[in-house]
Amino acid sequence: LGETVQILEKCEGKSFQDSLEAYFFKRVLMENLVNTIKGTFLQYETVVPLEDPIITEVTSTLQEWSVLWKQLYVKHKVDLFYKLRHVMNELIDLRRQLLSGHLTQDQVREVKRHITVRLDWGNEHLGLDLVPRKEFEMVDADQISVSDLYKMHLSSRHSVQQSTSQDGGRQRHGDSCRMPVPHHLFVNLKSFTYNTIGEDTDIFFSLYDLREGKQISEKFMVRLNKNGGPKNPEKVDRLCALFTDLSNKDMKRDLYIVSQVIRTGRMLLNDSKKGPPHIQYRRPYGCAVLAMSDVLQTISELKEEKDFVLKVYTDLNKIVTEMQSLWIITVVVKMKLSHISPNSSSCAGLIISLQLLRGDMEQVRRENPMIFNRGVAITRKLGFPDVIMPGDIRNDLYLTLERGDFERGGKSVQKNIEVTMYVLYADGEILKECISLGSGEHNISEYRSFVLYHNNSPRWSEVIKLPIPIDRFRGSHLRFEFRHCSTKDKGEKKLFGFAFTPLMREDGTTLSDESHELYVYKCDENTTFSNHALYLGLPCCKDDFNGCPNIPSSLIFQRSTKETLWISTQLSSTKLTQNVDLLALLKWKAHPDRVMDILGRLRHVCGEEIVKFLQDILDTLFSILDDNTDKYGPLVFQSLVFIINLLRDSKFYHFRPVMDTYIQKHFAGALAYKELIRCLKWYMDRSAEVVRQDHIQEAMRALEYLFKFIVQSRILYSRATCGMEEDQFRASIQELFQSIRFVLSLDSRSSETLIFTQAALLNSFPAIFDELLQMFTVQEVAEFVRGTLGSMPSTVHIGQSMDVVKLQSIARTVDSRLFSFPESRRILLPVVLHHIHLHLRQQKELLICSGILSSIFSIIKSSSLESSVQEEVEMMVESLLDVLLQTLLAIMSKSQSQEAVRGQRCPQCTAEITGEYVSCLLSLLRQMSDIHFQHLLDNFQSKEELKEFLLKIFCVFRNLMKLSIFPRDWNVMRLLTSNIIVSTTQYLSPALHKSFTDADFDFKVWNSYFSLAVLFINQPSLQLETLTPAKRKKVFDKYGDMRVMMAYELFSMWQNLGENKIHFIPGMIGPFLGVTLVPQNEVRNIMIPIFHDMMDWEQRKNGNFKQVEAELIDKLDSLVSEGKGDENYRELFSLLLLEKIEQETWRETGVSFVTSVTRLMERLLDYRDCMKGDETENKKIGCTVNLLNFYKSEINKEEMYIRYIHKLCDMHLQAENYTEAAFTLLLYWELLHWEERPLREFLHYPAQSEWHRKEGLCRKVIHYFNKGKCWEYGIPLCRELALQYESLYDYQSLSWIRKMEAAYYDNIMEQQRLEPEFFRVGFYGRKFPFFLRVSYCDIYTLCFQYQHKQLHGNINLLSMCLNGVIDAAVNGGIARYQEVSANSTKFDFEGLKRTLFLLADEFILL
Repeated sequence: LGETVQILEKCEGKSFQDSLEAYFFKRVLMENLVNTIKGTFLQYETVVPLEDPIITEVTSTLQEWSVLWKQLYVKHKVDLFYKLRHVMNELIDLRRQLLSGHLTQDQVREVKRHITVRLDWGNEHLGLDLVPRKEFEMVDADQISVSDLYKMHLSSRHSVQQSTSQDGGRQRHGDSCRMPVPHHLFVNLKSFTYNTIGEDTDIFFSLYDLREGKQISEKFMVRLNKNGGPKNPEKVDRLCALFTDLSNKDMKRDLYIVSQVIRTGRMLLNDSKKGPPHIQYRRPYGCAVLAMSDVLQTISELKEEKDFVLKVYTDLNKIVTEMQSLWIITVVVKMKLSHISPNSSSCAGLIISLQLLRGDMEQVRRENPMIFNRGVAITRKLGFPDVIMPGDIRNDLYLTLERGDFERGGKSVQKNIEVTMYVLYADGEILKECISLGSGEHNISEYRSFVLYHNNSPRWSEVIKLPIPIDRFRGSHLRFEFRHCSTKDKGEKKLFGFAFTPLMREDGTTLSDESHELYVYKCDENTTFSNHALYLGLPCCKDDFNGCPNIPSSLIFQRSTKETLWISTQLSSTKLTQNVDLLALLKWKAHPDRVMDILGRLRHVCGEEIVKFLQDILDTLFSILDDNTDKYGPLVFQSLVFIINLLRDSKFYHFRPVMDTYIQKHFAGALAYKELIRCLKWYMDRSAEVVRQDHIQEAMRALEYLFKFIVQSRILYSRATCGMEEDQFRASIQELFQSIRFVLSLDSRSSETLIFTQAALLNSFPAIFDELLQMFTVQEVAEFVRGTLGSMPSTVHIGQSMDVVKLQSIARTVDSRLFSFPESRRILLPVVLHHIHLHLRQQKELLICSGILSSIFSIIKSSSLESSVQEEVEMMVESLLDVLLQTLLAIMSKSQSQEAVRGQRCPQCTAEITGEYVSCLLSLLRQMSDIHFQHLLDNFQSKEELKEFLLKIFCVFRNLMKLSIFPRDWNVMRLLTSNIIVSTTQYLSPALHKSFTDADFDFKVWNSYFSLAVLFINQPSLQLETLTPAKRKKVFDKYGDMRVMMAYELFSMWQNLGENKIHFIPGMIGPFLGVTLVPQNEVRNIMIPIFHDMMDWEQRKNGNFKQVEAELIDKLDSLVSEGKGDENYRELFSLLLLEKIEQETWRETGVSFVTSVTRLMERLLDYRDCMKGDETENKKIGCTVNLLNFYKSEINKEEMYIRYIHKLCDMHLQAENYTEAAFTLLLYWELLHWEERPLREFLHYPAQSEWHRKEGLCRKVIHYFNKGKCWEYGIPLCRELALQYESLYDYQSLSWIRKMEAAYYDNIMEQQRLEPEFFRVGFYGRKFPFFLRVSYCDIYTLCFQYQHKQLHGNINLLSMCLNGVIDAAVNGGIARYQEVSANSTKFDFEGLKRTLFLLADEFILL
């Protein structure tokens, strides 16, 4: 399933000869089950489908998983089995979605993300390789640098670790100025159920912060008719809103969704007498709340709407009568928290659905088109969001009708007060549709508050939005009219007072964002307000009264001193300001004498106001500069620096595009560049003199945008004058760069303020490159930058903090567009490498240096795909190769020493930083060609330098293979590393042969080379036999078998040694033997003849090859016991060496040695298989006996013989065969003598004299005989030990041993023991292991033994069988003989003999 089928030819139609089954296969199965895709096909090549690479990866991965998945069940890993099955089904479904081709680009991206998360999860849990990815697709290691590949491995590893804990994306680190992702809450009203309202209803939704006690969003308004349906029929199923721009901080607030229900009808719902039916009042009905904390987690995890029910609390009528609107909300919230149920007599409730969306509005619109097709009402936050986006033009005044205090007016009961509000223009005209009660409904021209029953101190707290046009804002005012709503039969609304407030003050600023106490003026029902000038001259509030204290008392409207109205306002406008200083700046021409003061006060204007009027402010500043450059130049420069630095704030960072747009399209200061360059140079030149340098540092931080203004100004001037004064401009830039170099060259060790100035300059410096490239050539800009970077002092003269800043500036230079040009890179690379070289030499700031080098290698690798980078690589080799090796050796040694001493690593010795530098070194070596290697080797002044270099690089390569630099599952990285190592070794081998052979032979270098080659071939990642067939083919097609490549290189170098080969005998026998045991026939064919070479050279020198023989046997035992070697190796070893030895003069001894080694190998393989298999203990013991006898009798290896004695003893002890263990140890005891010869430390024995070791063994043997109740054999040992103690006059030990001997005699007489019975068992036939077989001659000997034993009594011949191990033919044959002899009165020896001889002949055939 999922494999590619190549269709060579398609034939239409159906012949009559086709069977029904064939037709069904061709027409039904092929057309429905085979998904036709396009592909590329070249002759003699494989078909490659032109489908999305991730689909191909899913297909191949599922095929690989399917095999491992079944094995999980067999291994009883049931939990992982079911999890993997679920993930595989998900992958199949996701793959199907991609193949359908019906997804949008964003949906495809999301599906790919889910696929990669699941692929990486499965690979990790199954122990498969980590797949490095970029944009959800596997990367081609040949197309990127090794440094980039390393980073992608780290990134993929981090993604896998995150996906294990949570299935989601991750945010990148290091981008401190990235835009915070806003949240948007989608609210959809599905239904409103109630009992007996029977009137039109307005429902308002808003977000309320309980902790701060205020509303944070506009209201969403829904109008329903008396039947509960939308008042506007077009809004059926469209009663939804999107609360936008909620920040992360907002989501952490104690937020509630608050719903207020306002009915429109009678004064009292259940009292028809209170007011006539034709008079409509807005009356509060109820309130509902939903805590966001209860639902936030639910809606965050879902990608669809989730329904919630809000109970409407209507038992608050008594409070409502006293009414304070937001107080009610607080009361309802507290009731909700106290688990108080709503009124049981009312079933009023709201059913809403919620969905949380993330991203900017464009992204949300793009990803959720269905929501916006429903006519969703956009409901904004009160005020601006945390990030003010460019183009966000607003002019909204939010007015909160807070509360009022009114007189009773001689009535017995309190009034029912209704407030009517109008927005009026300067001419008295009522502005139409400038009042909004909430999003979702049209604007209105007249606002009427809800009425609180019998309440002279009403608290409304209603928020009203006033979207007044900009051109109508100046001169407009608000008028509030107060009416008493009578509940008598006439139901009159009697006007009794009014209040007003202008929207702008006389100084041009708008109404301030605060609470305002407005005066209430008396009037009656007959007042028409036709002449608005009659009241506009009156003070509207206390501040206004203080401004005009002499007010005549004969006016028409008299203020009611005991009545007041409180309102609060909040302006969200990008065009109007409440700041006097900002307004004065924008209108500077009205007060030219105050320009100096106005510019100085710009710093006190808040940032929100500045960014709202950014273009107007910049235009004003440059117009002031044009007016009088000499007088206002420095102040305009300071103001410009202040504004530029303001945009560095994260809150305003994304307003920088507005600045960029202004510079490119609206900036018109053609002469400004001269003053900007002059001021900037003046600041830099004074940096050595001024103590306080805050203003200089601010100018350095603003360097990027200052240069943008300078360059754009020069471009405008050049266009206007056809390029005049070009030389003067270039000279001024040259002088400016001289000042920059002067600042950086100053000694800052004694001045902390100067350090900050230099740091600010270095941080901003790389940002000006793109601007300079508009005016200068790439080479010219590169020369500017090289001179500046070259002016920085070396590491030894500055502090650590400046080291970091300097390297960060270099890093940004490398990452800049300037560095991507080959012509500039050749100019900049030497100075960049110089600084990195200095830091690496002193082992400082290694992490930053590795990042810079990674970027350089990435750029060079990308460039090498298009053009030659030979010159750049040559520079890097000369500057970096040696210091990189030195750094890596230092890091690795520190890492090992720290682990050995403390068990922990220092910060700069972690695996991450080691991996960074390893990837840098590998990147450099990979880019080097044979020309670079030749130049490198030719540049060494002496052989000592070459030797030092070779030792370093060989040591680093060995550490790469010995230390765990890359995790086990980074197979792509490991294979690429091996490929680079073998390629580098092939380049360096000729130099080693040429410089260090014959008279100049150097054992250390050659030994290092051979050790490297041996380690390389034995790498676990290169053992292709352990891989699955598909993975093995993939690796082999890409790299070949690198073990064979290195083996050929190793053999060639060995042959080049000549007579110096003797120096590596016997030292390299063990390592080379390990290489030959690698299960690769070609490697074995190459390497096994080296042993003949070693034997020959030792024979020439010593007349024998005892060293080769001893070392080979010792190493062979340990290597085979580790699991290496097989039967094929044994045969190949014997065949190749015997063929080589055949022509030698020492053929006889050679053949004998090879035969012995082959027989030893046969026994070692049997022993290993027996120990690893589920064999019986008797079989393991027999195998061990066979091997130790071979070591003693055939090859006389006493040390190995003793080792296996102890292994056999341990087996007996484990089986509690103490007597057998004692007899086994006696074999070693018999080899020792009662002498004082010192013995080295061996096995578990310490370094001691031979006498003491034999004494210890004797005591141990006696102890085992005692535990086995075989005291007869312990008594002679006691006697011998007693003789030794007596000769030494050790009477204490003598007393102890004599008592033990006496105790053994007592045990023999007093204790009962079972008499042991032993049987001899034989194994006949080639099916049995070698060490168990009975030879042909032994069968005939057995016949005579049975004849002798039969004469002295009967014996059961089936005792030869051991637990049914004997072959059925053997068992049956002896059983037949036993049956015959049992019926005979006379022992039939001849019959037994015939049977055994017959069986012997059959066994030989087996």
